[in-house]
Amino acid sequence: MENSKNKNLLFFTAPHNAVNRKNKASLNIEKTTAVPDFHQNETATQATSRRPLEPCPDIPPNLQGVLRVEFRTNRTLEDVRQHVGPLLQQGGRYKPANCVAKQKVAIIIPFRNRYEHLNHWLHYLHPILIRQQLDYGVYVINQEGDGVFNRAKLMNIGHNEALKEYDYECFVFSDIDLVPLNDRNLYRCSDKPRHLSVAVDKFNFLLPYNTIFGGVTALSREQFLKVNGFSNTFWGWGGEDDDLYRRIFFRGMSISRPDSIIGRYKMIKHGRDVHNDPNPHNVQKLEETYYNIDRDGLSSLSYAVMEIRKDLCHTFITVDVQAPAG
Repeated sequence: MENSKNKNLLFFTAPHNAVNRKNKASLNIEKTTAVPDFHQNETATQATSRRPLEPCPDIPPNLQGVLRVEFRTNRTLEDVRQHVGPLLQQGGRYKPANCVAKQKVAIIIPFRNRYEHLNHWLHYLHPILIRQQLDYGVYVINQEGDGVFNRAKLMNIGHNEALKEYDYECFVFSDIDLVPLNDRNLYRCSDKPRHLSVAVDKFNFLLPYNTIFGGVTALSREQFLKVNGFSNTFWGWGGEDDDLYRRIFFRGMSISRPDSIIGRYKMIKHGRDVHNDPNPHNVQKLEETYYNIDRDGLSSLSYAVMEIRKDLCHTFITVDVQAPAG
């Protein structure tokens, strides 16, 4: 379980709703600390006449391009609320006021005990997503307890729980430690499953290997259902994103990527998480993907929702994933 210091972050000063239940089931540099530009634009828009809205443009007009991202600061969740809160609805929801968004997007973040990273992610990503004119919600799926971590299962759960709230068409699955360095990298889905985090600073902005499909990815609802989601059986670190790539291949699809300038990311430096050690069995499991697609994934997903908390910046869902002991 998270320590008491971390728990305190869940008692929000902004209005929130809590639910307890158990169910199975070459470009301008932008300093994102300077927010007034997008605040003023949206406020002015809301004052316009109530005429029928046109679709948002394919290329959002207020994108900044290259961004400056800095993690060396003591950033709190309340700081983030003050930074972006006036434009958000409860639960980390937003939609543009002056046009109809191209897609309804759920951002799914697998999570455990990374509260400092979450504050950085929310601080940078909300302004980016707002400028991208998305109709979106942010869902943080928190694994309860200290059992072995299961990133893939948490993302399956996030998909299901988000659909209970809204008819999302696109799902962006994002690690909590990755922040884009260019807001022209659109968090939208396309006709192919899309790998967004193609050039990460940790890897010297190079693609580690050609079939990598981890970090930040986007799949439409239809694409995700076609591959039966992620496997639920990759406990510990490694393998689940390679398994997803194979599922995509075996279902007759291919992936797309932005170029290595648009698709740049900065990773928050951190040590290996407790109870998320590399699992040597996961390598062997990759040989079984073809045979397991239909029986292991969304179709076999089992979990219990322990608590749902609605903060201004995100929806925080704590779940029991029925993990083996750490």
